[in-house]
Amino acid sequence: MNRIVRQHYPAAKLPDDLRDEIGTEKRVTITIEVESVGSSSEATGSADDWFSKYEHIRRATFHSLEEVNDHVRSLRDEWDHRER
Repeated sequence: MNRIVRQHYPAAKLPDDLRDEIGTEKRVTITIEVESVGSSSEATGSADDWFSKYEHIRRATFHSLEEVNDHVRSLRDEWDHRER
């Protein structure tokens, strides 16, 4: 998700509907987050729902720290390969 934050932004530069609620003489902090295409507040599920969608690729147990490291390396290699 992309996010833009502007601190000490002049309220006079805000759109009319926001400026009417705040006034023009103040300074504000603005946070803008770009929503995903097709998402709405009602359609978004919890993080548990999102992770359960990928449960089939999750590895449940590791027997050693070395196995964990090997698994992370293989995932990094896979993503590096996809970016090329």
